[in-house]
Amino acid sequence: MPRFLRALPEVLTSRRGAWISLVTGVLVLVALLGAFGRASLDTRAESSPPGSESAAVTALEQRFPAADDQSLLVVAGRDDGRRLTDADLRAVGALVPALAEETGRPAVGPLPSDDGKAALLQVTVEVGADKDAASSAVDGVRKALAQHPVDGMRLQVTGGPAFGADVAAAFDGADLTLLLVTIGIVALLLIITYRSPVLWMIPLAVVAFADQLAGKATAVIGNALDLQFDTGIVSVLVFGAGANYALLLVSRYREELQREDDHRAALARAYRTTAPAVLASNVTVVLSLLTLVLAVIPGTRGLGIASAAGLLIALAGVLLLLPPVLAVCGRGVFWPFIPRPGDGSRQGRAWRTVARGVVRRPWIPLVGGVALLAVMASGLLGASVGLTQAEKFRVPSESAAGLEVLSAHFPPGQAQPLIVIADAADAEAVAGELERVDGVVTVTDAGRSTDGALARLVVTGEAVPGTEQSRALIRDVREAAHAVDGADALVGGQGAADLDAREGNLHDLLLIAPLVLAVTLIVLVLLLRALVAPIILLLVNALTAIAAIGAGAWLSRVLFGWDALDLPVPLLAFLFLVALGVDYTIFLVHRARAEAGSHGTREGMVRALGSTGAVITSAGVVLAGVFAALGLLPLVTLGQIGLIVGVGVLVDTLIVRTLVVPALFSLVGDRMWWPGRVSRG
Repeated sequence: MPRFLRALPEVLTSRRGAWISLVTGVLVLVALLGAFGRASLDTRAESSPPGSESAAVTALEQRFPAADDQSLLVVAGRDDGRRLTDADLRAVGALVPALAEETGRPAVGPLPSDDGKAALLQVTVEVGADKDAASSAVDGVRKALAQHPVDGMRLQVTGGPAFGADVAAAFDGADLTLLLVTIGIVALLLIITYRSPVLWMIPLAVVAFADQLAGKATAVIGNALDLQFDTGIVSVLVFGAGANYALLLVSRYREELQREDDHRAALARAYRTTAPAVLASNVTVVLSLLTLVLAVIPGTRGLGIASAAGLLIALAGVLLLLPPVLAVCGRGVFWPFIPRPGDGSRQGRAWRTVARGVVRRPWIPLVGGVALLAVMASGLLGASVGLTQAEKFRVPSESAAGLEVLSAHFPPGQAQPLIVIADAADAEAVAGELERVDGVVTVTDAGRSTDGALARLVVTGEAVPGTEQSRALIRDVREAAHAVDGADALVGGQGAADLDAREGNLHDLLLIAPLVLAVTLIVLVLLLRALVAPIILLLVNALTAIAAIGAGAWLSRVLFGWDALDLPVPLLAFLFLVALGVDYTIFLVHRARAEAGSHGTREGMVRALGSTGAVITSAGVVLAGVFAALGLLPLVTLGQIGLIVGVGVLVDTLIVRTLVVPALFSLVGDRMWWPGRVSRG
């Protein structure tokens, strides 16, 4: 190890060095926050891979006249659910001039449904790639409808731009709410953990400043690299991981204060003993997140890079800024329960009692723990993946309600028509092939590109969007379109994009999950200098992650009525559970490895659990609480990730690290460290 790294603890904790480090750290933090200014991420949400067929169609549509125009659908129905009268249809039709005047684009309708209980207006709005423009256009249409009410009628605006506007509106103030709730959860749990009215503020302040810097830095990185990611998930990761690192350091510091009169020497020793575990856990999570650069889904790839950057900032805050703050504040920061030399005789007694019971009879907790994980994993039976556009909202929205009415009274495929782009010379042949596809209702020629080379066809199907029947129809339409020689036909639209997103997420899961396991295994091998322990611990970690996903899928269906997991949820949940779960493995087993050198493997595990049981449990509860805060956000995707990770982390800390892992170490004994060796004390 380089000399300056060995000297770092003394530099950060000495009387003079602490003040210099603290002032330097604050100045650097302020300078970076000032440099990044009001940086914010230019948000986009492309669900399908950039190289997919639907993405190619979206790009080709820019070659058509009015490429920035999109359609809004106004669904009209009577409040009493009865058939529309001629007067009702005339009243709805009278809205067309007002809507055309508002948008500056043509509006057509009304088109009555076959059952006569609904009518449809189609409104063209200019949106382009600017989400603010889309939201403004949708708001304008809704205000125009509000200014021209129709007695006894319900008018709802839906369609692609309306969904985007409703998502944006649902997130208004949500990020601030998430931040405040996260801070409140972490503060409450730190107060309970430390039992001090003072100490909790120090790690919370450090992590909060790291989160603010991470938010600005990741926005700059995201804009520079044209990344897409959810800022709420990044913030939760920074807060959760940062709080865990701080808990481990402060817990070991308190332990050393019970042996050492000089608080600076105690802090330096705590730093030297915990920094390797913190670094190893951080490196594991960062490298695991960076495997997401291989993902084909834009939001998944962007989340990996942004989250990795955010966690490095959290690591720097805890390892470089927190120690000098603690050194300057001194032992009294633990008031009123100030640790003194000799106070630790009863420290961790309850956890050592649990560990001794597990080591004495390891088969009972091992079988019980594995059985629990198996029961949780059974929740995957009957689970499905993929939410429809309307199901992705956790909160009610006008666009989702309008889509339900539209699907109930019109051909379901009309809500999400397919877009086919083909060579203009072969457009008629392509249309003829598509009309022969079973399940296609209509094929409409929607015009030519500005250079006349391409034709645009709109295909309406009879299958309900988001169902397996709809996906089968899209595959059949693609097969028919591709079969026309020389037409170079491509099939896109929202339904096709959803299908491409489904296939892209499956590709990412099959690629990324093994890489995450490989990265975790390599880090554990290097840290523990063994092969047996890392392999066993990795298998336990993977089983815990699968069990948590199963339990989350079951709870989603039973408690919240979410019939399916959203497409990115399995991969992101697995990644977070394995990468973050290994933190607790590292905290526990790194300590057990050190204790085993003097006391043997079984007694070393007892001592390790006695020393780290409380802090690992506290860290797990903090992380679970922070992820649970994602449930405040309006998208079901984030709620499902928060639910699964929260359940998984609690089971990991309370069952797996407390019972299953010690039981395995008791059964395997010193062979855990093969091919390395440990000496018995």
